[in-house]
Amino acid sequence: MRRYHKQKAKKLIDSLIKAHEMIETQIKSGDIEAASALIGKCQQAAISIGTMIEEADADRGAVAVKELENYCEKLYEIHQHMQEQNFDFRKVESSLSKILRVTLDKIDKEIKTDYEVVFLPYKASMWDSLESVWQKAAEDPNCHAVVVPIPYFDKNPDGSPREVHYEIDQYPKKIPVVNFENYDFELMHPDIVYIHNPYDGINFVTSVHPFFYSDNLKKYTDELIYIPYFVLGEPADPDDEEYIAINSHFFCVPGVFNADKVIVQSENMKRAYVNALTKLHGENTRKYWDSKIYGTGSPKLDKAKTLRAEDYEIPESWKNKIYKEDGSRKKIVLYNTGLTALLEQDKKMLDKIKYNLKVFKEAKDDVILLWRPHPLMEATLTSMRPQLWEDYNEIVKTYRAEDWGIFDDTADMDRAIAISDAYYGDRSSLVQLYEETQKPIMIQNVDIVDD
Repeated sequence: MRRYHKQKAKKLIDSLIKAHEMIETQIKSGDIEAASALIGKCQQAAISIGTMIEEADADRGAVAVKELENYCEKLYEIHQHMQEQNFDFRKVESSLSKILRVTLDKIDKEIKTDYEVVFLPYKASMWDSLESVWQKAAEDPNCHAVVVPIPYFDKNPDGSPREVHYEIDQYPKKIPVVNFENYDFELMHPDIVYIHNPYDGINFVTSVHPFFYSDNLKKYTDELIYIPYFVLGEPADPDDEEYIAINSHFFCVPGVFNADKVIVQSENMKRAYVNALTKLHGENTRKYWDSKIYGTGSPKLDKAKTLRAEDYEIPESWKNKIYKEDGSRKKIVLYNTGLTALLEQDKKMLDKIKYNLKVFKEAKDDVILLWRPHPLMEATLTSMRPQLWEDYNEIVKTYRAEDWGIFDDTADMDRAIAISDAYYGDRSSLVQLYEETQKPIMIQNVDIVDD
């Protein structure tokens, strides 16, 4: 039986015991109609508890259900006799309460308690930020782990919703996903809910459906836990004010404010979060932030450490580029282009990308380029820099049409990390993940281009 439902049943039983006093008072005062109505409500509550137990654990709950049936029969007998002149409710109340206390004991000791834990990813490519936590929950025999992908939409430059996305079909086949329309949060009231999108309505580019904003989710769970979908560069000094200022837009977001627990990549990163939040809300809040933020590690980093190329199936169209005619394998360079660099450098970054593509095209007989842009590239540029998107998209179209390299816009970032031999591109959270592979990393310099 779910912990939530068990607690709900126990609270209902406590309320039944308290209702007995009201029934006695009403009978003594001669208000038989009110007493009769309250007895009816007690019967309905007992039936509701019994149904809840039968649906959750009919075998272990059989004795408790039988006790509740006895309780209803006793109430019926009371109802039949309470109008008699010498009827004394107090004499029968002790037997009613005894039945309920036995029921409580049976619920506590004989009905197994299990937990409902729900994971709410929004982009399939970011599932790795929750995957290892889900795996551990799924292996727990007392836990029902549910993955409910949620919809999100791109925003127009004025902030209005544009295109809606729902990526439920892009998750690994081993993940048993549930359509968000088929999960009743109010009815199920999961014990724990995990989220990895902290922005609610403040992101200029995308937004999850408002029902899944962190302030609303708190109504439907006992514990809301936020794990970032990204990994930041580790702070050399978590007390460094410049580092905190640069990254405050990651620290001071609704998901952090509303979550009951926040799990970040390291103890140093926890200190940076606490410092940023304390600066925003006042020194008297430091203990609060320190108690709710945990620097126990990122599932993304856990996953990166275990990636192996042999665990991934490579598409035939990729193989034709990766392998030479003699069967030997070319070196694969993962080329990552991020959002920040393109937004900050504009046309200068476009020129850099074109230059890089020219260099790698000339070396395609020995090195294959695996270009993987940030998954929110189109949504971000069309919302914030429409013209920049047009120019960028022309470069992508040309690259894909020439078909000498690989363009990876799939949800599976881990595959790109696993099969590649080196990283080249912008500084981003992907660099932190790639470091775990101990393979070469080179950060591109926008100033180095052909004249």
